[in-house]
Amino acid sequence: MSNVLKVAVYTNRGLQNIAENLVASFFPQKLLELDSLLKEPILHIHDLKEIHSEIDLTVPDPVLLTNSHDGVEVVRPTYSCRGSFEHGPCESTKVFVMPGGMLKSNGQLVDLIERVKPEIRTLIEKCNTVKMWVQLLIPRIEDGNNFGVSIQEETVAELRTVEGEAASYLDQISRYYITRAKLVSKIAKYPHVEDYRRTVTEIDEKEYISLKIIVSELRNQYVTLHDMILKNIEKIKRPRSSNTDALY
Repeated sequence: MSNVLKVAVYTNRGLQNIAENLVASFFPQKLLELDSLLKEPILHIHDLKEIHSEIDLTVPDPVLLTNSHDGVEVVRPTYSCRGSFEHGPCESTKVFVMPGGMLKSNGQLVDLIERVKPEIRTLIEKCNTVKMWVQLLIPRIEDGNNFGVSIQEETVAELRTVEGEAASYLDQISRYYITRAKLVSKIAKYPHVEDYRRTVTEIDEKEYISLKIIVSELRNQYVTLHDMILKNIEKIKRPRSSNTDALY
């Protein structure tokens, strides 16, 4: 046996031990941890006002300008360029420096996101390991007796789907931050428009609900993968045995 082949066999055996341990022990452990997280008070907030974050940007005082037209004085409100280097009235507020320094993110949601993100990355990494193990078990293409191979391919497809969904959760978190940042920038520029402020609270509430769903989905994916792989473990490990029972 060549050295390259020996290394490949050793690597495959090591990967097999890791993958089987993940499915048999790690997946059940993680689903219990995530189930426990779902029961924590941070994910059992009923009044979503509790997660609202104050936006410390004051509304500028109106400046009254008096215009004379045909001998009649008309008073109309406008707004000063508070926080800018310009002088005089303007239609919108130009902000160069925040009055209170950095405008903070929603602290509660940031803390929750920092707890959820490692769980997402862990699921992606572990799925990738198990997927590689199953792929290496797929035998060469032959005529007939390929039912076990189809089970392996379905397992790989399911693992790939879970990976993709978990990656989309990370994209969702990134989109939340950039969307909120754009809205806060709008508030800084147009502090007198109430709808922008309300939209920020709506975005925060939506993200909280999404994070709760993500934790639930992560738990469910561990349950599904553990159940599917263990029920078909013999067919996955020996796809071309005499066993031709249907997929459980």
